[in-house]
Amino acid sequence: MRLSRKAFLLLLAASFGFAASPKISRDLATVPADRQVSVIVRYTHQPEARHHARMTRQGGKLNRALDLVHSAAYTLPVSALADLENDPDVEYVAPDRPVAATLDYANPAINAGIARQYGWDGSGVTVAVIDSGIMDSHPDLQAPGGASRVVYAESFNLTEGNDYFDRYGHGTHVAAILGGDASQSTGSQYTRTFWGTAPKVRFVNLKVLDRNGAGTDSMVIAAIQRAIALKNTYNIKIINLSLGRPVMESYTLDPLCQAVEQAWKAGIVVIVAAGNEGRNNTKATSGYGTITSPGNDPYVITVGAMKDVKTLSRGDDQMASYSSKGPTLFDQIAKPDIVAPGNKIISAIPTGLALTNSYPGNKVANGYYIRGGTSQGSDYYFELSGTSMATPMVAGAAALLLQKQPGLTPDQIKAKLMKTASKSFPASSVATDPVTGKVYTVTYDLFTVGAGYLDVWAALNNNDSISATKKALSPAVVYNSALKKVVLTNGSNIVWGDTGLGLNIVWGDTVLRANNIVWGDNIVWGDSTMSGFNIVWGDNIVWGDSTPASELLSLAINGER
Repeated sequence: MRLSRKAFLLLLAASFGFAASPKISRDLATVPADRQVSVIVRYTHQPEARHHARMTRQGGKLNRALDLVHSAAYTLPVSALADLENDPDVEYVAPDRPVAATLDYANPAINAGIARQYGWDGSGVTVAVIDSGIMDSHPDLQAPGGASRVVYAESFNLTEGNDYFDRYGHGTHVAAILGGDASQSTGSQYTRTFWGTAPKVRFVNLKVLDRNGAGTDSMVIAAIQRAIALKNTYNIKIINLSLGRPVMESYTLDPLCQAVEQAWKAGIVVIVAAGNEGRNNTKATSGYGTITSPGNDPYVITVGAMKDVKTLSRGDDQMASYSSKGPTLFDQIAKPDIVAPGNKIISAIPTGLALTNSYPGNKVANGYYIRGGTSQGSDYYFELSGTSMATPMVAGAAALLLQKQPGLTPDQIKAKLMKTASKSFPASSVATDPVTGKVYTVTYDLFTVGAGYLDVWAALNNNDSISATKKALSPAVVYNSALKKVVLTNGSNIVWGDTGLGLNIVWGDTVLRANNIVWGDNIVWGDSTMSGFNIVWGDNIVWGDSTPASELLSLAINGER
């Protein structure tokens, strides 16, 4: 017998001595009463000294103020949760959950090389990279003359102290995909050159992940808070978040989602990895419903991963089978929004960091890009896979759009990127796990490829007039049992058109990304079949209690064939 969600929570409450409450995140119900727990408490208004004092009296400790979302991070005994539940100033309590990190032929695949030839290189745009730090000693991240393009750096990870340099390697790899200038692979002695998408952007380095690639929600929120505060000082236009963690509640309650929304509303484009859970079948959903937080938020641009298969043509590119699929849990938001190359991406990492030490086989052989080079691993370039790598591709594209049109709003950027994304896909493809040899079939539907495959040159040449007041929230979907079709909800988040889009706008089992969903005169989504229908809304319902939490580390390092 399958327990209802309510019955399950009541059973947990009986076992652990704490009753589930609308104010208290349900996963706190599983913590024994004699334990300490790290939480984020959201108040109905900005928390005051008296709120912190009350926590201290309960045996708690203030870890960090999170004024951006009217919250504070505390460590406190589980017994204090009952007091929070009864406090009228408390709106919601969530665990301070852990987050983790989730260029070769990829640039031609997204037409970034054409853009660079015409002078679009990200000049004048600053991107906040919230990750494991940036090792700006790498020449590809420096301006001519050797000056760092990192204009501000700060660590928010308490275990790293004031060390804002990258000791893991992930953040540097991400930054160079976004804005590496290929200085260590440019010249007559090189046979291949590894450009970033926007090679003249500046960086704000906000470190939240430690040397093992781990951090927490409160660290990320504090970094987002700092990016907003520094927005005008450094002209921060974009935040790149190549990290995430399982979805545990609606985005309207999730403190991480609330923070990215505040950045978006402050005029910063927020671009987030979809997650690497597309192969996760623990809930018999074939990887559907596995988008991670904060990629489940309808404001942000959520990015899935493609394989560029190491050819110059984009026509043979395929989806990476590990790329997380929508719709999102709890809210059923159509995600990802767009896909970009993310498999076996070569980018800059100096030697001697945790990833290069642990996976020396992923160092790019010198002979791969240096004329007359050997099989020895490079001290400058490294290969990684995952939606973490696809995300800075899109962030770089956003930087190019903002270089061309500095006044574009985040919603205008999102609309342009989604509308101009290529919608030419096969019906399906297969992928092979490089370790196990297991074969996976990928279907190209809305919840896998979103609005399509990033095309930088098409986005730069899109001249549609876009209202600055329009919003581009990713739409929610719902199963209409009477019609037996999947339809867009007729709510405030449906803003692609000029009027409400009701039940006549259908994906269903015949039409995907309905071809009458338009913004202006162009189609945002394509019109291929929605073959994920029976999996998502059939007998195996994806609306479980949370997304799976497997890390798929091997895939994130090695990619797939």
